[in-house]
Amino acid sequence: MTLSRRLRLTLLAGFFLTGGALGQGGHPNLVLTAADIAAIREGLGRYPLFDRSFAEARAVVESALVRPMDVPVPKDAGGYTHERHKRNYTEMQLAGVLYAVTKDGRYARFIRDMLMKYAALYPTLGTHPKAASEAAGRLFWQTLNETVWLVYTTQAYDCVYDWLSPAERRTIESKVLRPLARFFVKEHAAEFDRIHNHGTWMATAVGLTGYVLGDTDLVAKALYGTKKDHTTGFLRQMDLLFSPDGYYTEGAYYARYAIMPFFLFARAIENNQPGLHIFEYRGQLLRKALSAALQLTNTNGAFVPINDALKEKTYLSPEIVIALDETYAIYGHDPGLLGIAKQHGTVMLSGAGLAVARGLARVPDPPPFAYASMEMRDGGDGLQGGVGLLRWGPVENQSFFLMKYTAHGMSHGHYDKLSILYDDAGREILQDYGAARFINVEPKDGGRYLPETKKYCMQTIAHNTVTVDERSHYDGKIEVSEQYHADRHFFSASDSSLQVVSAKVDNAYPDVRMQRTSAMVADPHFIRPVIIDVFRVISGSEHQYDLPFYFMGHLIETNVSYSAHDRSRAPLGAANGYQYLWNEAEGPAKGMTQFSWLAGERFYSVSTAADSSTQVYFVRIGASDPNFDLRPEAGVILRTRAKEHVFASVIEPHGVWDGNEEFCRGARSSITDIRVLASTDEGTVVGITDLDGLSWQFMVTNGPADDGAAHAITVDGTTYRWTGNFHLIRQAESGRE
Repeated sequence: MTLSRRLRLTLLAGFFLTGGALGQGGHPNLVLTAADIAAIREGLGRYPLFDRSFAEARAVVESALVRPMDVPVPKDAGGYTHERHKRNYTEMQLAGVLYAVTKDGRYARFIRDMLMKYAALYPTLGTHPKAASEAAGRLFWQTLNETVWLVYTTQAYDCVYDWLSPAERRTIESKVLRPLARFFVKEHAAEFDRIHNHGTWMATAVGLTGYVLGDTDLVAKALYGTKKDHTTGFLRQMDLLFSPDGYYTEGAYYARYAIMPFFLFARAIENNQPGLHIFEYRGQLLRKALSAALQLTNTNGAFVPINDALKEKTYLSPEIVIALDETYAIYGHDPGLLGIAKQHGTVMLSGAGLAVARGLARVPDPPPFAYASMEMRDGGDGLQGGVGLLRWGPVENQSFFLMKYTAHGMSHGHYDKLSILYDDAGREILQDYGAARFINVEPKDGGRYLPETKKYCMQTIAHNTVTVDERSHYDGKIEVSEQYHADRHFFSASDSSLQVVSAKVDNAYPDVRMQRTSAMVADPHFIRPVIIDVFRVISGSEHQYDLPFYFMGHLIETNVSYSAHDRSRAPLGAANGYQYLWNEAEGPAKGMTQFSWLAGERFYSVSTAADSSTQVYFVRIGASDPNFDLRPEAGVILRTRAKEHVFASVIEPHGVWDGNEEFCRGARSSITDIRVLASTDEGTVVGITDLDGLSWQFMVTNGPADDGAAHAITVDGTTYRWTGNFHLIRQAESGRE
């Protein structure tokens, strides 16, 4: 922490602790201000996207005004009462904005009447009847939903604060707002102080409550934790949950969810305590956080599904609307953000939303968001591994590859170091499963995470990485996994025709070291870039090594002579996720192992160096799943027993298929051979050939990364030489002596 930052925080903490005024000049003072309202009034009728958003909000609230108001006793975890309370807070928040802008008393009365109903209900509530064992709520089954309710409701209350009578304010504050804040700070202090998205939402809810009530104690606790000692609270969340690159440690899906309270509370801090310079905190961290979240999407907008994630979520989600609008307004008018804002089709009803709508009116056809190859570090200090992203091609037809070598990712993390995923032209090709959940679908366990999330999705075998002896990394124990992370080896994306990411992990298993190096190679010989994937596993004793490739599409061809298990099929194993995999077929490898599948209009193949000790399993997710909670998707697992082994593979897109024209070309892979030519602690050399006589040698260092280091390996009288962390020799070139 820099001296200036430490001094600023200390002075601000002392300011709060001595009961200083918050410095806000009336209401509204959270997300909206008087200046925002004046700008919105002036802007109405001038900027089409804002007008549309405003009209949509008015339609929602006008519909609510003519319906009977319902504030039901909570009963379910994802059914009617759950959804009704969500709609109530949404309608109140929108009604608050409409009142602030139009001064139509109907909107204020709607908020008052609903809050009075909550004031009558909330004091009567005990623990929610569907509450889980931890973080039990009252209005909702978990406190997380309750914090969201308060985040929205405080904004509504802020907008009608001056319209309400003092007696009405006393009732609402004493029966709803303060009890909820006290519930979070006192009864759920451990969750409030937890460095986690739950803690972020709680701090935001309590902080907004503190600002709207002018309560310096609540604001100080929100910023610095329940003890106000700087060890927890909102600012500490910003310190520890994000890396210096903006990567959010729980993964992209939860970055999308957590980014909303970060931006909303930051906006309220800026409006009430501008001297904190919250939007400049940690080198404009919030700007980096949005950029990182957007970079961690496929070009179709879907967040990469590492850790707990649902694949339906895209950058069109309302949380990203808020973060993008604020980022555009605060950090400069980035036209690349307007491309996504145009897809949003809506904006915040705020000064920030107005700025975006104005920008789109001026630039109606903005450029697409600028996706890029990059490495993002993990951990608050940036020293806990990270993710490597390789991209090639324009947004509308891009190849995208990711390697994960992060820290665990807290409670939503998965046990999969060095896993990969691969997308092409906006389509999943090699997938990460994500999590098992049907969010808010009541028949599926109330819409909560399903048991298979922990039993299968989190386990290592559910990912495209090596599992040792059918046990997950860190033995599937979060208290162990949270102590470690994988390490970057090197990353290079300066040459778009040869981009490489490499990482290591030495602590996932006792006595096992693993290194994975993946190169995206663009060559005119291939219609799309191919991926050269080299996974080296080293141990002092013999182990079973399993490497899956979970492919999306229809299996077309394989050179494995397999035996199919139809009526006799059984789970591949008994525990650690293996019990959820049907063993549909298996067979021995004979030299190079190859399988191809069709995804959309393109074929894909994985070609892997193998010997007679390698067994190939064709699996399908869904065994031991009587409730059909898992998607029945396919994979191929390569298994070998050895002390040391290198899985060397080429992932190749090829051919075209047109169902309308009944046209097919290039359905077979062009790779004819892939071999591990050498592998020592100095480096690994892989040889690749194809049908047309193309030959490549890919060389990668296994020692310390050093761009200038010279390497030489001699095996069976042949010496391979190269300089740097990696080298690719193509066609007629020769690296042999």
